[in-house]
Parts: sequence; structure tokens; C-alpha cells
Amino acid sequence: MKIRTITTGISLSSLKEIDKIKQASEFNQQAKLIIEEQGYEVQTTRIATNSWEEYLHALSKSEIINQVKIIEEVCENLNINFFSLGYASKPETIALIPEIIKNTSIFYTSSKIGDTPKESLRERLSGINFENARESAKVIQRISQESKYGYGNFHFCAWANCQSGIPFFPTAYHEGETSFAIGLELCDLVMQAFSDANGILDAEEKLKLILDKELRKIEAIAQIISEKLAIEYKGIDTSLAPSLGKEESIAFAYEKIMDGKFGNQGTLAISGMLTRVLKSVSVKICGYSGLMLPVCEDVGLAARANEQTYNITNLLAYSAVCGCGLDTVPIPGNITIEKITAILIDMATLAIKLDKPLSARLFPIPGKKAGEMTAFDSPYLVDCRIFNVE
Repeated sequence: MKIRTITTGISLSSLKEIDKIKQASEFNQQAKLIIEEQGYEVQTTRIATNSWEEYLHALSKSEIINQVKIIEEVCENLNINFFSLGYASKPETIALIPEIIKNTSIFYTSSKIGDTPKESLRERLSGINFENARESAKVIQRISQESKYGYGNFHFCAWANCQSGIPFFPTAYHEGETSFAIGLELCDLVMQAFSDANGILDAEEKLKLILDKELRKIEAIAQIISEKLAIEYKGIDTSLAPSLGKEESIAFAYEKIMDGKFGNQGTLAISGMLTRVLKSVSVKICGYSGLMLPVCEDVGLAARANEQTYNITNLLAYSAVCGCGLDTVPIPGNITIEKITAILIDMATLAIKLDKPLSARLFPIPGKKAGEMTAFDSPYLVDCRIFNVE
């Protein structure tokens, strides 16, 4: 098990509070050191803010771009490599996201396209902001056209029903006083539990025992950090963050207890079982705390995508019983805005109907069609066959 991220959340009201970034960076480094002293690998430390609309709201488009460049310079001087600007919730600000991504390298951001309606908002029963969904589709298309291999979309997602405190990017945003959360890489523990299991019920029991034992150790350290450094601890996001290692592929872990390959019958049942375990562990949980199935971040998922054992519709179905939605899914470069919008609305509909956090990080690949291979040049992604969206 590895610590994928220590993510510290800060709230900014204006850029006069830039010192909060320095304070968060110092906290992250101290927290990282404390965890590493206990023998764990910490892969990244990250900072997430409240919605950038709240602290850049009075600026023009050119001023916003200039200011984010200044923030990035501050971050780079502090050796910060992962920084979330929070989300945009208005069509006019969502439309600025391609410019932000094009002019920066360490920033991540997102768009809000839906929320579960409150009792007092019966007139908005769907909870989906269709205008934001369409604007987000335009953003996804434009980013793909303005970045090498469409890679810029690694830094952006559209989401529905996601609360503050998710430690994973690009969905992460923050509200309230400074706090921190932990995201883990748990696929090795799943592989361990499933390799020794005799069927799905035995796998569930074994995984629950392993996770309870190992996560309590992490929580004990997190509580020490919170007390020592006087920063609130929000919890552990138990989501199964991916690994590029073959022995830690979530898809190959599935296949230890199913008759067939990931995507065949039984995949949905295992997805539901994993979510039950991840949400029932005896530690304080936060964020998604569900199953992630990021196609281009897992060698097994990519391999099965190449064999066409599953498709986007399957991934949406798995989202109904599990994790974070559609993540790093490669789609044809010539996909229309209408089709991207439809995918986003399907995701948002599931999130709101089931009252769960879901997001979509889609990768239109410029100049490539369904069935062709991606050609990423990134240490974070594995190449795979582009999905058919017809």
C-alpha cells in the first residue's frame, strides 16, 4: 500500500492571502516526513482551494490568466507540483478553463454540472445544469485540440454531486477552514485478498479484514499529524486509486475471482462488492471512497479495452454501484460536442439519481478514430484502444 496523496485544502477570498499556499506547502512537507518515518511511500502532496470563481471573480479574462500564472510561479518556487484551483460553476467561467490549462502546467480544475436538489428546490428536479454540461463538452473538445495528444484533459473533469474534501485530482476542491485528507493506492491489497479467495464472498471477507487492519495504521498516523500540526483531519478516501504496475491492476484483480475477463458477466457484482467494503471500513472516510476504473491509468483496464471486453456504457453501469464515474477514457478526436454532452448528462443523471459523487474525465484524441491506439507521452498514462461512441 502506498500513500497516493496528502491533499491539503485552503480557502482563499483574494490573492492577498497567497501566504496560505506557503503554509499549506510547509504542512504537506512535515506531514509527508512523519508518514515516511513510519515506513510508507508518499507519492505526492497536493493543495486544493475553494472555487477559483470566489477569489478571481472581479477580474477580466486576461487578468485571470495573468493571476493564475502568478500563482503558478509561487507554487513552482515552493516545489508544488499538484495544485487544484477548485471548480467553475458558471458557463462564462467554465469557458475560460482551456486558457487556464493552456497557460499553466501544474494546475487542475473542474466544472460543476449538477447536484442533488434540496427539498426546497422541487422546481429543479433533475438537478442537472444542462448549460454547464454543454459548455464543459466544449471545453473538453477545445482542450483536446490545443494540447499535445489531447493530454490537457488530464487536468480537467466535469462532475456532479461531488462534495469538498475529495483528495484526488482533478475533482478536488475545498470549503471552510484549512484541513487535510489522504488518498491511498490500495490495489495491491485487493490483489492480495483476491489471490487467496475462494469466490466473491470469501474475497469480500478477506479484503475487509486486510483493509481494516492497514487503514487503521494510516489513520493513527493522520491523527498524530493533526494534533501535532494543528490542522483538521478530514479522513481517508478509500478509493482504489490505480497503479501502472501489472501486479497491481484492478482489472487483473477482478479476474482472480471471476470466470472470465474484466467486462464479462460478474464484473458488476464484483464492483458492487468492492464498494461495500470500501465504504464499510472502520476508519473515517471522505471523498469518493469507491472504486476507480481509470482506463488509461491501469494496464489491465487498458488491456481489456484493447480486447473490447467492455465499453463506455459498461463503465457507466459500473458507476451505478461503485466509484468515481468515467476516468481517463479515450474517445475519437472528431466526436461532436453533442455526443460529449450526452455522455456528461448520463453521468450526472446517475450521480443525482443515486445521490453519489461522479465525475467524467474524457480524452478526445486528435486525429484518431475509434479502434486506433492512443500515443501518450506521459509517465501517468498507458496507451489503449480508443472507445467507440456510436
